[in-house]
Amino acid sequence: MAADLTRSFAPSRRAFLQSSLAVAALTGLGAGRARAEGEVLKVAGIYTVPVEQQWVSRIHVAAMAAKERGEIDYTYSENTANTDYPRVMREYAESGYKLIVGEIFGAEQEAREVAAEYPEVAFLMGSSFAPDAALANLSVFDNYIQDASYLSGIIAGAMTKTGNIGMVGGFPIPEVNRLMHAFMAGVKETRPDATFQVSFIGSWFDPPKAKETAYAMIEAGADLLYAERFGVSDAAKEKGVLAIGNVIDTQADYPETVVASALWNFQPTLDAAIAAVKAGAFTAADYGQYSFMKAGGCALAPHGTFEGKIPQAALDKVAAQEAAIKSGAFTVAIDDSEPKSS
Repeated sequence: MAADLTRSFAPSRRAFLQSSLAVAALTGLGAGRARAEGEVLKVAGIYTVPVEQQWVSRIHVAAMAAKERGEIDYTYSENTANTDYPRVMREYAESGYKLIVGEIFGAEQEAREVAAEYPEVAFLMGSSFAPDAALANLSVFDNYIQDASYLSGIIAGAMTKTGNIGMVGGFPIPEVNRLMHAFMAGVKETRPDATFQVSFIGSWFDPPKAKETAYAMIEAGADLLYAERFGVSDAAKEKGVLAIGNVIDTQADYPETVVASALWNFQPTLDAAIAAVKAGAFTAADYGQYSFMKAGGCALAPHGTFEGKIPQAALDKVAAQEAAIKSGAFTVAIDDSEPKSS
């Protein structure tokens, strides 16, 4: 179930996040709980996969940056099983951490029950569900980087020779589905007759399985792969086809393979949460808006070794659409339904 973006991103919600301490009296964290200016906030991250994994790595990088700036004291747990997630949440809450960040896609109900037990602790969690006003101390987020995914698709459509594109994802949940749909829409801008092979490996971190799935797509004619998971670009490199990256920039690791990547920048999301907690104004909200391109939450990676190899017409199209996205003249559709092969 995807979050209701129309409701979650309403101006009143944004205004509330930026409200004064007087308004904060209405929230679960309440007035009188604002932290002293300059005080270091204790933040904990709870991750179900290694911090090297694409999605989680962006949260970790943002937290480390805030720590290096002296704004937070940050620690984390990785490879936390969904069944163990509630226990780890309680341990951090009991240990005095005031902001806990993570992803609860596989432990929604249990995580929300724990959050309800600690109303003075702020929880910022990756989730496919909308925030609940009755649970004022739990906000949600997701990587709404469909803007950058769409732009990477424009480049992909210009680079494929066969028009047969393979797409390997983890699970068909909203945070993956919307990026795939946006990418496919971008491809159609420059290659209207493109066809897609879509497959999900049922794991967030299984490079060998993703690699094998990609091999099968190449055997079936794909000459360009959408690498939503680790392992796909390895297959592309070995078979001499191209790839489009997702969430992180892997161009340096695959200089002859990765043409473009849609990058997620979690810093705007985390900065907004840190500011809200310190002001005593943290409340149930959807932080997905901070992943949008106009908020600085996503971008296309530099083309690296493919500089000068991408058709100029495609680059011009990317530049025009990027400007339109940032100005609000063009909106990339958010489609959370499961994508299917052509």
